[in-house]
Amino acid sequence: MISELLSEELVATDLAAESKEDVIRALFDVLKRSGKIKDPETALQDLLASEARMSTGMENGIAIPHAKTDAVDELVACVGVSKAKIEFECIDNKPAQIFIMTLSPKDGTGPHVRFLAEIGRLLKDKTKRKKMLGAKTPSELLAVITA
Repeated sequence: MISELLSEELVATDLAAESKEDVIRALFDVLKRSGKIKDPETALQDLLASEARMSTGMENGIAIPHAKTDAVDELVACVGVSKAKIEFECIDNKPAQIFIMTLSPKDGTGPHVRFLAEIGRLLKDKTKRKKMLGAKTPSELLAVITA
């Protein structure tokens, strides 16, 4: 599923961000360029509201900002890596550098849950996380994610 959803246009190797909100907005811009968001303003509001309710900072330097929204017809996702360590209210109280953003329709849960499960398995691998952080180009990052 990861390889079906992601392309070079949907991965970023050097997010220009200094804060949690910067990360969300930078990733959102990547998603917006895909043309799959019908109502960008609503989608961004839904993302920010979802994050305000509960931080999506995980552990091991990973955060997965996501939201359900009427602004998309199908699951859309992107991945970004930051050279800087960004405070993201992670459950292990450490900063994040690997970010996966998803937007999914409010009425669908299957694809969203499957995608998050795949991402979870992928990011458990410390070596894979290290390779993601070292990727210099979107094609390198995509190759690591889909390998």
